[in-house]
Amino acid sequence: MKIIVLLKQTPDTEAQIRITSDGKNLDTTGMKYIINPYDEYAIEEALQLKDKDVSTEVILLSYADDSIKERMLKGLAMGADRAIQIKNDELQEVDSLTLSSILVAAIQQENPDIIFCGKQGIDDDNMHVPVMVAELLALPHVNVVNKIEYKEKDLVVSREVEGGQVETFTVSLPCVLGAHKSLNTPRYANLPGIMKAKKKPFEQKNLSDLGLNAIVLQSSVQTTVDSYKLPPKKPEGKIFRDEELQVMVDKLVEHLRTESKVL
Repeated sequence: MKIIVLLKQTPDTEAQIRITSDGKNLDTTGMKYIINPYDEYAIEEALQLKDKDVSTEVILLSYADDSIKERMLKGLAMGADRAIQIKNDELQEVDSLTLSSILVAAIQQENPDIIFCGKQGIDDDNMHVPVMVAELLALPHVNVVNKIEYKEKDLVVSREVEGGQVETFTVSLPCVLGAHKSLNTPRYANLPGIMKAKKKPFEQKNLSDLGLNAIVLQSSVQTTVDSYKLPPKKPEGKIFRDEELQVMVDKLVEHLRTESKVL
């Protein structure tokens, strides 16, 4: 079996997000990046399949600049077999659909049985790419997956939906699956894995290697970011003190009714 895991690097969850003075971009100076957390669950699920069948090949795939190599090395150290970076230096900006088209071109060269990815990226948080990749490949797709049972020719996939209900699907291969954090617990890379990762195949491809033209792709971008802005600061909390309990309770209720308007 061949499995591709789509990998994205995102700012560290503790990173301070800064916006450029013109408001049109993020200031990435000194920014620390990590593997998109949901993608780690996707990697782990692929590796658990590999643990059961050593003939399984796990390939990491990303469209990114050269800084992605550090993140890919971590995935290789966890146990993936090889990595493919599609270099992004030919395009100024891509939207979700253009990105998905690029990833699909690379996926078609590999012809995998399963494509794993995180359910969403924690930066843009839009959940576009998994379903777009599946649609462009005309493959079945289930997102927010929290349980997978592997059969001989298909998968039984479950996910939680609103209200605590569970949906269960039987999915034929090949397919695209988006991992939720409840799917598994990602393993840590051990020292032997870290040493082996440096010797595993790491392939860099340009758009032309995928039969794509940067100018045509750029003209196909339909969504652009006009500006960024930070969310408004939350107002300070109101504290009632130094009065009788009933007086403070009455003031709190009045505040919730007239100012916060939640009652």
